[in-house]
Amino acid sequence: MEIFPPSFGLLRAALLTLMAIFVSSLSSAFPANAVSDEAIVAKRPPKLLSAFGFFADMALQVPANGVMPFAINTPLFSDKALKYRFVYLPDGEAAEFVADEAFEFPVGTALIKSFAFPADFRSPDENVQLIETRVLLRSEDGWNAWAYLWNDAQTDAELKIAGAKLTVETLTEGGAPLEIAYSVPNKNQCKGCHALNGEVVPIGPKARNLNGDFAYADGVRNQLEHWIAKGVLDGAPEPADIDAVPHAFDADAPLDARARAWLDVNCAHCHRREGPASNSGLFLTRGEKEPVALGIFKRPVAAGRGAGDREFDIKPGDPEGSILLYRVDSTEPGVMMPELGRSLPDPQAVELLRAWIAGMDG
Repeated sequence: MEIFPPSFGLLRAALLTLMAIFVSSLSSAFPANAVSDEAIVAKRPPKLLSAFGFFADMALQVPANGVMPFAINTPLFSDKALKYRFVYLPDGEAAEFVADEAFEFPVGTALIKSFAFPADFRSPDENVQLIETRVLLRSEDGWNAWAYLWNDAQTDAELKIAGAKLTVETLTEGGAPLEIAYSVPNKNQCKGCHALNGEVVPIGPKARNLNGDFAYADGVRNQLEHWIAKGVLDGAPEPADIDAVPHAFDADAPLDARARAWLDVNCAHCHRREGPASNSGLFLTRGEKEPVALGIFKRPVAAGRGAGDREFDIKPGDPEGSILLYRVDSTEPGVMMPELGRSLPDPQAVELLRAWIAGMDG
C-alpha cells in the first residue's frame, strides 16, 4: 500500500485510524497497569519509560487504564515517522478549555508521543520499530519535557537527557532503500520548540487541532465530544462552534486553510510573537491577520544565505522568489526550516506552499 504522493495525507489519516482501532481494541485484552502519579510529578524522571505505567503493553503501544489516545488534524512532519499520541490526567481532574492555545492541564498530566518507522513504507502497519517516546509532564513548577530511546528488543525505553543520534533504515513507498539520520532531542532542544513566553508548554493539544474524528474502541467520535463526555475537558462550547483545521493534504479542503494549517503546526511554535523566533518578525500562527507579519512582501530581518538571494519571505505569485518556500524546500543545515525535527524534505508540503503562494495576488 502506498502512503505517500499523490494522496499521502488522506491515506496517512486512514492508516492512523486503523492503528487507533487496533490499539483501542487491544486495550481490553490486556490488564490495565496503574499509572504512577508519583513518577509524573517527581523532581527527577525515572530512568525507564515503563516506570510511568502508561502502557498495558509497551511494544504494541496499548494504553493503560486512564491513558487516552488522540490525534491532531494536521501533524508535524518528522522525517515520515509514524506517531502515537496519548494523554493522561489524574483521576477526577480535567483540562480547562482555551480557545486559541493549548488547554490548561492540571498538575499530574502527562502528554505522551511515540515515534516509529516501518521496515517498509509499502506496508506501513507491519514490522514497525519504535524509536523514541517523548513525555511532557505537568508538575507544580510547570511542564518538563523528556525523551526516552527504545531498546532493540522493544521492551522498554531509556531516558536520554543529552539526546541521541541514530540511523534508521527503511524502504520507501517505491521500494528504494532510505536511510534517515534521526535525532532524539536533548533537553534544551525540547525547550526550544516548546517555549512560549519563556515557559515550556504543550503545542499540539489545541481545540482546533483536536476538533476532528478519532476511532475509539466504541466507535468513531469527534475528539472534543469524547473528551467532554469522559469528563477530561471543562468549559468547552459545542465542537460545531469551535475552529477546526483541516488535514493539510486533504484536497477537498480550501488551499489557504490547508497551507495555514501546515504552517501553524510546523512553524508557528517558534514563529509567533511570544515564541523563540519573535525577533524575525515572521508570525505564522493560524490566526495571524497582518499580511506583512505573515511574510507577504516582508523583507528578512537579517539577510544571508538563509534568504537564498530572495527579497521577500513571501512574494505573492512567485513561489520560487519566496524565502519561505526556499527554506522549507532545503535540507541544508542553517538554511532549512523547520531547523529541528527533520533531515528529509517534505515534498508534499513544498508543493502545497508553492500552490498557495502562486495563487496569491501580487
